Amino acid sequence: MSFSIQVQHLSKRYRLGLTHAGSVRELANGVVRRMFGRSGTEPHEVESAEPERAEKGEFWALRDISLHIDQGEVVGVIGKNGAGKSTLLKLLSRITYPTEGRVDLRGRVASLLEVGTGFHPELTGRENVFLNGTILGMTRREIRQQLDAIVDFAGVESFLDTPVKRYSSGMTVRLGFAVAAHLDPEILIVDEVLAVGDIEFQNRCLGKMRSVAESGKTVLFVSHNLASIRSLTKRTVVLSQGKLLFDGPTQEGVARYIAENLVKHESPTSISNAPRAFDGLDQKLRFEGLRLAGLDQEGHLPSSGAFHLEASIHAEEQFEGLQIALTVLTDDKSPVGSTFSEVLSAPEKGETATLSLAAKFPLAPGRYHCAISISNVRSAGKQIHDSLTDVLPFSVAVSSITDAQGQINWNPAWGMVRLDPLTRCTDR
Repeated sequence: MSFSIQVQHLSKRYRLGLTHAGSVRELANGVVRRMFGRSGTEPHEVESAEPERAEKGEFWALRDISLHIDQGEVVGVIGKNGAGKSTLLKLLSRITYPTEGRVDLRGRVASLLEVGTGFHPELTGRENVFLNGTILGMTRREIRQQLDAIVDFAGVESFLDTPVKRYSSGMTVRLGFAVAAHLDPEILIVDEVLAVGDIEFQNRCLGKMRSVAESGKTVLFVSHNLASIRSLTKRTVVLSQGKLLFDGPTQEGVARYIAENLVKHESPTSISNAPRAFDGLDQKLRFEGLRLAGLDQEGHLPSSGAFHLEASIHAEEQFEGLQIALTVLTDDKSPVGSTFSEVLSAPEKGETATLSLAAKFPLAPGRYHCAISISNVRSAGKQIHDSLTDVLPFSVAVSSITDAQGQINWNPAWGMVRLDPLTRCTDR
């Protein structure tokens, strides 16, 4: 099978803190550097630049990426924010050019990177369809042929001759996706556009993506929605800090991505660096250590599902009491269920205390992790002070599933929770 996309040792480097190479400021800085050996102004720091990826005022967004994608393959691309996903797609779409390496593409390429790019608010929906379609590479004849299908897909027929400035944001997004989705390319590059719109429209977009994939087109699909990645792709590429971490079956790729983001060693250092679920938490009550006690050496839950949660909590102020909330999630971050502690005594002001809580999770085989939060308890109500995501990973082995006849293999269609056994009633 011939390839659609061939990427060889692809790298992209950006200069930190500098404006566009052709700007007056950059030209002036270049003169100063040549005259005095330094910049005329200090470069601004780039918050997203990890130290290991930045050197001598330069940032490597991608480093030595090689990929071979055959015609008709549907490939997912996942990774944390800043991993290099969007940079890769921009290089493939010829929006920017590589610092090193090369990209070979066979076939017409359509990119859905910014839904609605090129829309003019003063033009009507109809006029913007022709404008946007032209920007995306469609001919006027192709746009006319697809116009009815585009309008029907977007659901804006009644407003087609109304200026787009009077559209809601949702209508604009629907029309933008409808135009891009009705291109007829050999290679389709999609960047997180399925996260827009309401649930009904998202389902329609997923259906369109499936039909494109089934038609034999090559699709490169970037999304943080792991359920969509699993549904649409069989092969997934995982990027991490600008490098290729994994390229293979989607199930394994999703597992690698989740594992990369989990806080595996819940020490004070790793807890302090772990992502918080919300912005603006004051951490006057904060987690300094977390551990699941009772797992085996491979991190499996015992067959009973029982274990202990050990949480070290520090108090910056004096509180009457606290409550811990724990949510269990699957490896694609779908919530399984939540539980809450009783009201617990808070540590004294300025001190740290370790609490041990008993729990029992009768779960189906699979990989899981937790989200956990801590709030104070007072007469005026509760306030969340600290909340962590992607912590406390564990798994349930197949061998832990038993019934009255002994060991059984759990069918995923049965769900994620093992309910209590059905027993004969004795009071009848």
